[in-house]
Amino acid sequence: MFDLTLSSDESHATLRGQLVFGEHMKFRQMARQLVASGAPRVAIDVAGIDFIDSAGLGMLLLLRQEASSRNQTVVLRNSQGQVKRMFEVSRFDKLFAIEP
Repeated sequence: MFDLTLSSDESHATLRGQLVFGEHMKFRQMARQLVASGAPRVAIDVAGIDFIDSAGLGMLLLLRQEASSRNQTVVLRNSQGQVKRMFEVSRFDKLFAIEP
C-alpha cells in the first residue's frame, strides 16, 4: 500500500491502491512513522491511488491533525482522476498544500 522515505527535511509516502476504511490500520502505522520522523514537511504522493472514499479522506485529516500538533505541514501530491475530484469536492485545498 505504501513506500516511505524519511529524512530530516521531508518525510514522504507514496500510496498505491485504494485508500478506504479497510486500510486504516496500515495507514495509521505509516502516519505514525511519518510524524515521528520530526521532518517539518510530510508529503503524501497519491498518484498511485485509484480510489478514495470518505474514510480515506478522514485518514488524511487525522494525519493532518497529528502533524499540525507537531508543527509539521502535510502536502498532498500528484492527485488525479477520482482522487482529485474528491479533494476538490471536499475543499482539501483549504486544509492541505496540494502540489501537482
